[in-house]
Amino acid sequence: METQRQNGSLYTKIDGRVATVEFGHPASNSFVGELLDRLANEFRRLSDDDSISVIVLRSEGDRAFCAGASFDELLAVSNLEEGKRFFSGFAHVINAMRTCKKVIVGRVQGKTVGGGVGLAAACDYVFASVNAAIRLSELTIGIAPLVIAPAVERKMGKAALAELSLAPTDWKNAYWAQEKGLYARVFDSVRELDKELGFYVEKLSGYHPEALAEWKKVLWSGTDHWDELLVARASITGKLALSDFTKEALSKFKK
Repeated sequence: METQRQNGSLYTKIDGRVATVEFGHPASNSFVGELLDRLANEFRRLSDDDSISVIVLRSEGDRAFCAGASFDELLAVSNLEEGKRFFSGFAHVINAMRTCKKVIVGRVQGKTVGGGVGLAAACDYVFASVNAAIRLSELTIGIAPLVIAPAVERKMGKAALAELSLAPTDWKNAYWAQEKGLYARVFDSVRELDKELGFYVEKLSGYHPEALAEWKKVLWSGTDHWDELLVARASITGKLALSDFTKEALSKFKK
């Protein structure tokens, strides 16, 4: 059942050595600041939980995986500090995923936009359905995908990042995303996705936890500066969000 809570929902279920973290919001699983903070804190908590080896990240429902940032909260940004704080939410989540000692497996069942693409990119391995098209629409509302860009570029390369971001009204299909490296596996149905995801995480969670943790460090080598980089990018994005162009574009989009 999909949540109707305006601050969104976040639940964690543990089965064996696998923790499944599920987020939800009535606006196509978009993120308000409070939900971003809760998700970052949950990754930090699970990172130190010795009873688990693998985390599955998923969202509620069978439609959109994640619609990115909350438009209502973007519209409400009224000063530089509020803007920096809001966009730092995605920075903190990506950094919490990056430094988490557990392998994070993404389950992307539907379309994902903006910050949602960043979340998928910050996962270590992603299962997606054929419906999981992606789009970076930030330029259409006067901002840019500055915070999530390092995560997306790390997975897909700068050329794919440019192709996505400079055609902000175009959807790229799941197979394009797989070819570019964002998704590891794509399935014709969510039912098939979930079946194979179950097999995969059961096997993965049986491997040596310390080996998984050490290998994850290697996969994320060269990203230690992201703690400062992503927050600095959040500050720039917050400034852009205060522009008349962005305020007008957001108002039009909402209508």
